[in-house]
Amino acid sequence: MRPAISVAAVVAFVCFYLLGHAVTARGEPAALLAWETSLFNHATLVAWWLTWACYAQVLLPLCIALLVVAWFVPAWRTRALLSVVLMLVCWRGADLMQHVFARVRPSDWVVKHETAFSYPSSHAAIVAGFYWLWAAMLYFSNPRCLARAICSALLVVFGLAICWSRLALGAHYLTDIIGGILFSCGVVLAVAAGFPGLFARDAGRASATVEE
Repeated sequence: MRPAISVAAVVAFVCFYLLGHAVTARGEPAALLAWETSLFNHATLVAWWLTWACYAQVLLPLCIALLVVAWFVPAWRTRALLSVVLMLVCWRGADLMQHVFARVRPSDWVVKHETAFSYPSSHAAIVAGFYWLWAAMLYFSNPRCLARAICSALLVVFGLAICWSRLALGAHYLTDIIGGILFSCGVVLAVAAGFPGLFARDAGRASATVEE
C-alpha cells in the first residue's frame, strides 16, 4: 500500500508541474474560459464569506481550537498536529510555487484585487491540504459511523464551495484551482506514505505495528 501511495504522490506532483508549465506558456484553454465566465460575479457576498475560510484570521483560531480539542483525545493528537503542519506546508508551498510559475492573475476581479501570481491557487491548496485532509481522516478512521461520513461529506462540499468562490470573485482560473489541489494532494500523499497512521484510528498504534 505504501509504494502505491508514494507513486500517487509522484503522479500528483508531475501533473501539477506539467499543468503549470502548460498554462503558463499557452494560457487558459478557451473552453474553460467560457465556463469560468459563466461563474464570474455571481453570489458575490457568499463567495467572499467562503474565501475567508482560507485566510489567517479564520485558520489561526480554527487550528488553535482543533489542537485544544485534540489534546483531550489522545488517539487524534498526532494527526491534529500533522494537519496543522500540512496546512502550513501546503499554503506556504503554494505561495512559493506561484513565484516559480509567475502566472498573471485574471484581469477581471470582484471585491479584492489580488496582487500575487495566479498558479497554483493557495486557497485550493489549503482546501485539499486541510479541509479535505480532515474529510479523509474522518472517513477512513475506524470504527466508521454515519456521523463521521456526514462530516466528511460536508467538508468535501465546503471545500468545493471555497474553490467555486475563487472563480466567482475572478481571483483565479480553474486550472489554478486544479493546480493547488494537485500540489496539496502530492504533499499529503507523500506524508501518508511515510506515516501510515494518518488515516488510521490510532496513529501511534498503527506506527508501532508497522515498526514491528
